[in-house]
Amino acid sequence: MSTFSLTINNKQQSIDVEPDMPLLWVLRDVLGMTGTKFGCGRALCGSCTVHVDGEATRSCVTPVESVAGKSVLTIEGLSADRSHPLQLAWIAEEVPQCGYCQSGQIMSAAALLNQKTNPTDEDIDAAMGMNICRCGTYNRIRKAIHRAAKGGVR
Repeated sequence: MSTFSLTINNKQQSIDVEPDMPLLWVLRDVLGMTGTKFGCGRALCGSCTVHVDGEATRSCVTPVESVAGKSVLTIEGLSADRSHPLQLAWIAEEVPQCGYCQSGQIMSAAALLNQKTNPTDEDIDAAMGMNICRCGTYNRIRKAIHRAAKGGVR
């Protein structure tokens, strides 16, 4: 066991875990933040996506020791009151079906919009291509990202 100091959702956290413990399990099991989901465990589906220093990162394959001293943003930290433009656009476009992949989808979309404020369909497809939705809501996801980029829901 080792002690790590992490900044999660702008809050300092000190945790005592094995260095190779995936960040996903630190978030879910150690800190009780269950918004980030376990999907494939191999960084293939994107359900576990969080931001590490602003970059979309698969938390299921990211050892906690690699994020010590870095800033981690989870779906819980995206907006304190769930009013982030992407979250509102997701609701307006009725994106969620089963909902399981949605936190990872939204975190990947947020990373995209942080880099490109007005993405094209091709930008969206490239950024979101590694996030899998078993319900097949990709067209609605694209519409929600465009809506959020244009100012969200009014």
